[in-house]
Amino acid sequence: MSQSRYSYQPRLGHGLPHDPLNAIIGPRPIGWISSQSASGDRNLAPYSFFNCFNYKPPIIGFSSQGWKDSVANIVETGEFVWNLATRELAEAMNESSASVARDEDEFALAGLTVLPGTQVAVSMVAESPVNFECKLTQVLQLEGVNGEKLEQWMVFGEVVAIHIDPRLLEDGIYQTAKANPILRAGGPSAYYGISEELRFDLIRPDARR
Repeated sequence: MSQSRYSYQPRLGHGLPHDPLNAIIGPRPIGWISSQSASGDRNLAPYSFFNCFNYKPPIIGFSSQGWKDSVANIVETGEFVWNLATRELAEAMNESSASVARDEDEFALAGLTVLPGTQVAVSMVAESPVNFECKLTQVLQLEGVNGEKLEQWMVFGEVVAIHIDPRLLEDGIYQTAKANPILRAGGPSAYYGISEELRFDLIRPDARR
C-alpha cells in the first residue's frame, strides 16, 4: 500500500475541484420519498443520504439538508413512502427533485401515476416496482462534534407494508439486479446501475463454523 496520501481536515476545506466525500461513500441507494401535508398536498423528492438501519422491525431513514417539504409533511402526518428508483424511472426521479412550491405536485410534474397507500394516507409511485409504506419513528437534528446544531435532519420510519412487483421474485427470492436500481455517486450528475455480472458472494466466518 502506498504511504503517500492526499490528506485534509474537512473543517479547513478539501482543496479539490469537488468535495470527494459523497463520491467515496458511494454509490448510495436513493431515498425516493413520497409524503403528504396535513392539508393533502402531495410531495415526491429523492434523497441520496438514505439506507436501511434495522431488520425487525424494519427501519429505514433519510437525511435532509434543510427543513424541506418532505420533512415538514412527515412531521405533520407521521407517514411517508419509499419508492424504488430504477433506471427506467431515472429521468422522472430527477424531475421530482425540482425546487417548487409546497403545494405543487411532483407526481404530476414528473408524469407519474398516483397509487394510494394501504396502511398510510400517502401516495405511492405506481410505476416503481417496490414501495415501502412507513410510519415515522424519529426525527433527529444532527450535531457537530462541538455540539453545534446543523441544518440537517435525519428521518426514521418503520416499514409497515411492502409491495413488490412479482416479476422480481424468482422462487420466492428477490432479484436485486433484475429491478435495475440506480445509485447516487459523487459530483453533480453521477449515477450508477448494478448488474448480475458484477455480483460476487462471500460467506461470513461465523456461517462457516
